[in-house]
Amino acid sequence: LEHATNRFSEELGRGAFGTVYKGELPSIYGNRVAVKKLDKFAQDGEREFTTEVKVIGQTHHKNLVRLIGYCDEAEHRLLVYEFMQNGSLSSFLFGVPGPSWQQRLQIASMIAKGLAYLHEECSKQIIHCDIKPQYILLDESFTAKISDFGLAKLLMNDKTRTKTGIRGTKGYVAPEWFRNTPVTVKVDVYSFGVMLLIICCRRCVEVEMEEAAILTDWAFQCYSEGMIGKLVENDEEARNDVETLEMLLKVAIWRVQEDPLLRPSMRIVAKMLEGVVQVPNPPCLFPLNSMSMSVSTKMI
Repeated sequence: LEHATNRFSEELGRGAFGTVYKGELPSIYGNRVAVKKLDKFAQDGEREFTTEVKVIGQTHHKNLVRLIGYCDEAEHRLLVYEFMQNGSLSSFLFGVPGPSWQQRLQIASMIAKGLAYLHEECSKQIIHCDIKPQYILLDESFTAKISDFGLAKLLMNDKTRTKTGIRGTKGYVAPEWFRNTPVTVKVDVYSFGVMLLIICCRRCVEVEMEEAAILTDWAFQCYSEGMIGKLVENDEEARNDVETLEMLLKVAIWRVQEDPLLRPSMRIVAKMLEGVVQVPNPPCLFPLNSMSMSVSTKMI
């Protein structure tokens, strides 16, 4: 792998536990690979390595980055992935000219399907724990694939909740992380809701306006005041498709509800994005009183 990466000379990106390099190594996925070199000085590096190998090795879905192989030699910990030619969703979203409105809709749907697989179709349920645009990669056909399972928590068949330290990235982290209570796959649902808003609006988590605002707060305000056009002021394609924009906004608001029980599963999310399941009007994002749970019973 040192030879394949030319002594780790071409860096593709950095993560919390290591650096990813471009490599040349023939495989069934082509000649190029992405080699993630875990930082041997990172306290949790070895733990992440073990987690990634077990989790990725058990998954196979068109919207998940494929693990090709690994190296576990002495102090060296390396993971070899299929190479994703078009980089991260983050770079694509905020690049010039950036993705079209239809591309963004397709990417959102692909991510939802990938998460639904992790949550409900794997032999062991997988919580990603750090869903954000930087960890969504795009292949040569702009197929979106979820990457970086280093923070994933693997659950046994009879366990749907787990207690663990706070994981994830500020702005995408579900409220229950801070309550010292067990978390479920609904933390990924919350993060997806935030990311869906970013995909729709092409704005960062912290919106740059006259006064700093959190994107989720601002989006709900625009929705509740019937001014969703403000979210996409400079996006003519989105402004010309108000019906779809409103649908996506309602889907996102359901995902970022404070109460995890109100957040529909990713399986339902995927169907909503495909138009198979109707999206009801979401409740207030910041309920002052206890709210009825009946509206979401059929969607959980």
